[in-house]
Amino acid sequence: MGARIRIGNQTALSAATMWAPFEFAVAQGFDAFEWFEDKKTNADGSIRGWDAAELNFSARWAICDLGRNHDIRFSVHAPWDANPVSTGQIERLRRSIDFARDIGAGIVNLHLYLEQGVAAYVRAVLKLLPYAEKAGVRLTLENTPITAPEDVNATFREMRALGGSSGSEVGLCLDIGHAYLCAATRRNFVAYFDALAGVPISYLHVHENHGDADSHLPLFTGPAGSDDTDLRALLTRLLQRGFTGAMILEQWPGNPAVLVESRRRLLSLLSATQQAANCTPEHACSLA
Repeated sequence: MGARIRIGNQTALSAATMWAPFEFAVAQGFDAFEWFEDKKTNADGSIRGWDAAELNFSARWAICDLGRNHDIRFSVHAPWDANPVSTGQIERLRRSIDFARDIGAGIVNLHLYLEQGVAAYVRAVLKLLPYAEKAGVRLTLENTPITAPEDVNATFREMRALGGSSGSEVGLCLDIGHAYLCAATRRNFVAYFDALAGVPISYLHVHENHGDADSHLPLFTGPAGSDDTDLRALLTRLLQRGFTGAMILEQWPGNPAVLVESRRRLLSLLSATQQAANCTPEHACSLA
């Protein structure tokens, strides 16, 4: 298959098992999937979620094989609290990189934490780069709800200044739900995108909210359900960049069929946007 924008889903705490969302993706013909290492202890001491340490070589080989056979592009979301600046977290992130290597994932994503400053965070990420490069894995940094566009810009400026990213080693995972919540661009993820300056966008997390909480609503069950203008504008801009990454639906609703509808509508919207820009589904255009 030629270069294309892929759409998939993600493991989730709300799923009955860690395998259920992946089995669903395979059954529905999704062509992207993200493995999110998210493990939590409940108040009663029971455990929800999973981490890569639970998956032995046999399980990893099986995932890799299924991905190849079904043309699914994998990414790995490191534990959300794995801040590379914090003591002990580099080794934790290396385990995520190992897992990505073993299953054939090309990306390991980590949240962008700037509480200790841009320089400290970038230096910590740079310590991971040689390990990731040896594993054949790219790193991405994800904007959180408190990450302003200028924070992203400053991070990638610092990365370039220290020789750590030309866009091939470290990129951005643009989370449009988080961008919608960001105080600097509240309820306007297109403005967030437009404020990014020379930032390489590797892939997207696509979910919705009403600007009040990080509720991770399935796409088209929030504001875009009645007005998809902003989503169309974002897709147009992505096509102008020649974007061919993945879009990950970051939720597992009570009725997973909602994800099938979200994907169907997103593909339809993408096709219409491509046609309007004189593009073909198998060849992303560049209008810049």
